[in-house]
Amino acid sequence: MHFITGGAFNGKRAWVKEKYGVKSTWLSAYQDQFLRADINQIESDLLVLEGIEIWLKELTKTYDSYRCREIWNTAINNWLIWEKAEPNRKLVVIGTDITKGIVPVEKENRLWRDVTGWAYQDLAAKADKVDIIWYGLNQTIKQTGDGKL
Repeated sequence: MHFITGGAFNGKRAWVKEKYGVKSTWLSAYQDQFLRADINQIESDLLVLEGIEIWLKELTKTYDSYRCREIWNTAINNWLIWEKAEPNRKLVVIGTDITKGIVPVEKENRLWRDVTGWAYQDLAAKADKVDIIWYGLNQTIKQTGDGKL
């Protein structure tokens, strides 16, 4: 799994398209697509999940932080099972970093920010590679294995 994060409108989507090409299944929360924990029916070798922070915000509207993280980790584990089921499969997860800056005044936005920070930590821990994109430039902050993605 390759996790990509960075600021809003900093070129994450363009960078992923340049790195991986456009032949992929692309699920985007920005296009009102739902978070899917079960992706077994997807037959593409490359799956891109974009807008993780939006899906996390939806979880925080219904569940407390503990349950959000539990649901999130179940989804990540299912995605990793999908990725490992075929040798050529690759999962790319894109999430905008909303954890910096001023702490929100509203309780629901603080919960969203906290859950997103924890979820990104969980993603980074399980990912083979983690990149931060700022102004269209990447910085790899984690890479395990032989480096082939």
